[in-house]
Amino acid sequence: MRSPTRYVAVLLASLTLAAQAAPVTVVDDAGRRVTVAQPARRVISMAPHTTELLFAAGGGARVVGAMNYSDYPEAAKTIPLVGSNSQIDMERVLALKPDLIVVWHTGNTARQIAQIESLGVPVFHSEPRRLAQVAGNIERLGQLLGTAPAARAAAGAYRAKLSGLEARYGGRSPVTVFYQIWDQPLYTLNDAQIASDAIRVCGGRNVFGGLKVVAPEVSLEAVLAADPEAIMAGKRYDPANPGLKLWEPYKSMTAMKRGNLLTVDGELLTRPGPRTVDGAALLCEALDRVRQRRPK
Repeated sequence: MRSPTRYVAVLLASLTLAAQAAPVTVVDDAGRRVTVAQPARRVISMAPHTTELLFAAGGGARVVGAMNYSDYPEAAKTIPLVGSNSQIDMERVLALKPDLIVVWHTGNTARQIAQIESLGVPVFHSEPRRLAQVAGNIERLGQLLGTAPAARAAAGAYRAKLSGLEARYGGRSPVTVFYQIWDQPLYTLNDAQIASDAIRVCGGRNVFGGLKVVAPEVSLEAVLAADPEAIMAGKRYDPANPGLKLWEPYKSMTAMKRGNLLTVDGELLTRPGPRTVDGAALLCEALDRVRQRRPK
């Protein structure tokens, strides 16, 4: 006769197996219901940030194909590539026999997404536009992967970091910010991009946040008229591009007068993944230094 303890252990194991075999449905960032018949084992990631989300959710070993620039964590660099943001190798996608594909809702083109969805494979659209939405992406992907405990732990750690930043910087005096994402021509981001939410969490205000286009082109004259207290940009990878040096002739600008030309890690701030909160923490520290440079 089985002991009660042994019986309970067997029952729990049976319930766990039954739960793993049951279909799982979540709602993605496009508002669509996504159902997998069983935990996804072969996943293709169609954007660098979705690769990071899948690893954070505990499913890194199940990612069998990825988009170019999927370079974090280190293990992601060994994943076979299925294309770039301009071209997807559909034959390669089919050959990998995925049971889940994760796309970037606005980063992949409508044509690419239509091609992917025509395959009949479950497709999850990922588009976190606020720092808080990253944790929800991790948890839902964990449900689809059958790695919910690991995903919940990662999401909980992320939320704790974010809550700490909001508590520390939420009441700070506002800093007007221009985020220069490209210099020739001059491009920025509006408030629909997650980097602007990081600016907000840090007590900043994106001077072009209200524009309708996610990545609008702006004129040099418009930036001068806005006269931001700080100008931030990513690292220069091409010496031919002026980057923040573009503003050196304009000595009367507030950002120039106070030495508030900030080099930030654009990858951390604009990739809506698990590291975005770390990029926000660095930005918050930088904006605090901007406040310290104000005239007494």
